[in-house]
Formats: sequence, C-alpha cells, structure tokens
Amino acid sequence: MNTIIRSGMAAAALLVAAPAFAADLPQPYPTKAPVVVAEPAFTWTGFYLGANAGYAWGSGEGGASTYGLDPDGFLGGGQIGVNYQLGNNVVLGAEADFQGSDIKDNAFGYESKMDYFGTVRARLGYAFDNVLPYVTGGLAWGHNEVKNEITGLTSDNTAVGWTVGGGVEYALTNNWTVKAEYLYMDLGEDYYDSIGVKSGLTASVVRAGVNYKF
Repeated sequence: MNTIIRSGMAAAALLVAAPAFAADLPQPYPTKAPVVVAEPAFTWTGFYLGANAGYAWGSGEGGASTYGLDPDGFLGGGQIGVNYQLGNNVVLGAEADFQGSDIKDNAFGYESKMDYFGTVRARLGYAFDNVLPYVTGGLAWGHNEVKNEITGLTSDNTAVGWTVGGGVEYALTNNWTVKAEYLYMDLGEDYYDSIGVKSGLTASVVRAGVNYKF
C-alpha cells in the first residue's frame, strides 16, 4: 500500500514539474511573412529630351500657289520638354523642337525650299498608365527660300505662324518613351524679291520620335 502511495506522489510531482521544464526549453522564433515591395506606379512627370524623324508635305500660298509650288520632303531633329501629371491622370506639358528639313518643290523655273523650322507648343494629354494620347498647339516658324532659277535671284524669309496637332506616346520603361505625332503648320505669307509677290506655306508633318525622361 505504501508503495502505491509513493508511486502516486512521484507521478503527481512529475506532472507539476513538466510545465516548468517545458518553459525552460528554447522556443523557436516565429516565422515572419516576407515583405512585399510594391512597384512604384509610372508617372509622366519630369523633363525629357529626344530625337525624331519624319516627312512633310505642303501647299504653297500666295505667289507659291500661283507658280504651282507645293513643297514636300523629309525632316529630322530633336525636342526638349517637360510634363506634369495631375492626380486625375491629366498630363500638362510644354515642348520645343528644332528640325532640319529638305521640304522643297520646283515648278516653272522657280524653287521653294524650307531648310529648317521649329515649334514651341503646349501639350494636353490623359495618361492610361504608360500610354499617353495628347493634343498640342502653339508657335511655328520656318526658314524658307524662293529661287528664280532663270535669273538666279534668291530671297529668303524666316516665317512665323502657328501649329496644331496631336499624337500618342508610349513608355517602354520608366525613362524611355516612343511617340508618333501629326502637326499642321501655317507659316503665313512674306514678300520675296525673287518672285516679286508674297508667298507662304502650309504643311502637314508626320513624325516618330524617342525620348529619354529624367
């Protein structure tokens, strides 16, 4: 009987001591969930610069129209600009570009050629993440030369007018974008001694470009 009592007391002592012993054992550290870093959303805000190339076709005005001069040709150049994206995805911007060109035509012993031009424009677009359709418009200017091939007399003017158009730009990465654009330009009319009358030019420009955004 005493043996049974002693065995029971020993078992009870073990049961009491077991939780304290377990508390003294090293406990495993809890496993933390991996930290997920969200990729920052693309924004069009920032300065950029780039290059472009394209084609233009025009319609002579005034004297150029009288002599059947409707210049066309290739162009290439560069642009610099800035965008600011609002919270509602509207993108406001400004851009200036300079183009070298070979926009010319010959007819009836006369030649009209615009060898360089440029624009300074505002831009308004709406961002669909990395796709930006936009409209644009502002100042246009161009250096135009009219030559009388019979007499050899040449006169030139730097004409100033306006431009309006639109395009779409696509962001390949956070820094590189590509775009396609159409502009309509009206450079007004100026007097040219070589033909003795006022002459002008309206032109359509299509071009593709690439930009690096800072």
